[in-house]
Amino acid sequence: MPPLIVFALGIMGAAVVVRWCAREVQRVNTELDEVRAKAPVEPLDRSTLPKLKPDPKTGEYRPG
Repeated sequence: MPPLIVFALGIMGAAVVVRWCAREVQRVNTELDEVRAKAPVEPLDRSTLPKLKPDPKTGEYRPG
């Protein structure tokens, strides 16, 4: 195959890959913008969570 044809096919393939990457970046950024636009999650009140205490027999921490 002549080198000019191989070079042209390489450039066309690279253009397709660059176009695909640009569309993928745009898609991901759109999804991120949608997530950022949603209302933030309410902060959790840590005082309502149960405290963990070590189990004297096993040494594992359990709610208690």
